[in-house]
Amino acid sequence: MDVPSFRAGRSRGTVEHGGLPVLSGGVGRLVGVSRFRLQPSPAQERVLLEHCGHARFVWNLALEQHTHWRPGRGSAPGFAEQCRQLTEARAAFAWLGAGSVTVQQQALKDFHQAMANFFGKTHRKPTWRGRGRNEGFRIVAVKPGDVRRVSRNVGEVKIPKVGWVRFRWSRPVAQAKSYRVTRDTAGRWHVAFAAIPEPIPAPGAGGVVGVDRGVTVSAALSTGELLSVPALRETERKRLLRLRRKLARAKRGSKRRAKVKLAIARLKAREADRRKDWVEKTSTDLARRFEVIAVEELKVSAMTRSAKGTLEVPGRNVRQKAGLNRGILAAGWGRLVVRLEQKAPGRVRRIDPRFTSQTCNACGHRAGESRESQALFSCVGCGHRVNADVNAARNIRDTAAGHAVAARGGLPLGGPANREPQRDLLSVG
Repeated sequence: MDVPSFRAGRSRGTVEHGGLPVLSGGVGRLVGVSRFRLQPSPAQERVLLEHCGHARFVWNLALEQHTHWRPGRGSAPGFAEQCRQLTEARAAFAWLGAGSVTVQQQALKDFHQAMANFFGKTHRKPTWRGRGRNEGFRIVAVKPGDVRRVSRNVGEVKIPKVGWVRFRWSRPVAQAKSYRVTRDTAGRWHVAFAAIPEPIPAPGAGGVVGVDRGVTVSAALSTGELLSVPALRETERKRLLRLRRKLARAKRGSKRRAKVKLAIARLKAREADRRKDWVEKTSTDLARRFEVIAVEELKVSAMTRSAKGTLEVPGRNVRQKAGLNRGILAAGWGRLVVRLEQKAPGRVRRIDPRFTSQTCNACGHRAGESRESQALFSCVGCGHRVNADVNAARNIRDTAAGHAVAARGGLPLGGPANREPQRDLLSVG
């Protein structure tokens, strides 16, 4: 599971599984997250789970109050009123009063920020939080002494009602004013510190690179490099298939079913970790090597929408479309571009993807017949043969560099239009 955003709610136009460790600390201010593996003891884990349950309860209670609102009724209670109600609830219920008031009040604050984002039309409407999903809580007003390094690979963070909890010190921890503790579906705990990241400086004379994203090849570069996201190994895929069959036979609510679900979640988390690691390394490498990075303007959320349709108008080729959706999400299309824009701000160009895969980069001839297969591009005009993804990446690069070859009409702001070569002229001599 991805790192939950400090700004609750899902942003519009983003992939559900492509939520990146980036959040907003205010209007127009991006804040990055450095996430570390938390290593609580069994006793500490029980208290952390209680914090997660309290935060989930307060969030759902606030959401329930807002769902009861109808036109003509009074407005739903605001943050100050709900804080007053929370104080009364803590006095009335001992199990709630035993928890951390910081965790519970921050859950209310996160909910109201989520509602403000929804009314600002930047995020979707907040949804219910279920047990085992979106588990986590946020701590603010972090002091410099609340995080310390114990040894070379071990650090500690101070959590209310828990005390000092160890985490793996894999890289320097930036001074942050808040952090979030999360638990994913695989049962792993993480702590994410919020800090403003430093962009990667441009190389100076690094040139322009085009990036074509695909399913078989995750990212093809105009330099001829073909990069793919590391997936599960063959043995891991076979084990995942066996586990899914066992899950289908397991009785709902049984301990056996919970054990199988945990094993599946751990395999899927391993796959997601490899994808994230690939995206981080690839985006950093591109930001360091090239001055301008050109990518296609793709609406990934619309491309991965289900095709099942409705009962009245059922969809066609639903299973094939579902497989394509899984391939697109597994290739990390959205995550790669988002991380590039964060690491190289102002140096990423989004290009119109039309005809980039049908246009020959050598002569500019455009024809659908030139795409002989998924991997081979053979121009019917000049006979140029090259990898199809690399040819598209070079078209993207040239368009970003000002040499528009992806369409016949020339540059959007005017300029000479590309003319397709005439076969009769090509055959002369």
